[in-house]
Amino acid sequence: MGRKNFGAKPLSYPQPVWIIATYDENGQPDAMNAAWGGISEMNEISVCLSAGHKTCKNFEKTGAFTISMADAKHITACDYVGIASANKTPDKFERAGFTATKSSFVNAPVINELAVCIECRVKEYNKDTCILKGEIVNVSVDESALTDGKVDVTKVAPVCFDPFNNTYNAIGEAVANAFSEGKKLF
Repeated sequence: MGRKNFGAKPLSYPQPVWIIATYDENGQPDAMNAAWGGISEMNEISVCLSAGHKTCKNFEKTGAFTISMADAKHITACDYVGIASANKTPDKFERAGFTATKSSFVNAPVINELAVCIECRVKEYNKDTCILKGEIVNVSVDESALTDGKVDVTKVAPVCFDPFNNTYNAIGEAVANAFSEGKKLF
């Protein structure tokens, strides 16, 4: 058996399904779905967002955004905010069925329906490379996603994007303990 080449494409596992939320100039919450991102420093997150998004216009004015992890329970709403444009559908946040509470740390909305939220201050946005860098100011987790005070991935039920097949896949099964399993090879 050989290997099949797919060419130079952005195909990788896992890709997050992040819901980026901002306020517009009138304090109206907006959200979009993004998959090209990751942690880039201890207190920094980076995500690729093309400049035409209403979200980009918003965070350039407010200096802040939040990133919530999409979950299986709200996958329809999470997908919807990725295919509907706030430039054409200004009320897409409400149409998705989302509600918001203003972050206590940054001028951006926390999506009440999604359990995990990373609250960020804009560090830098480069319109040429489409790279947004945010300073992580806080991570908040809804208490419904905790077990004994710890985040429970089975309660969060986050999803990842499968770019090979254009599907969302559930995350949750633990297969080993990190920084422990490899010790068997010492």
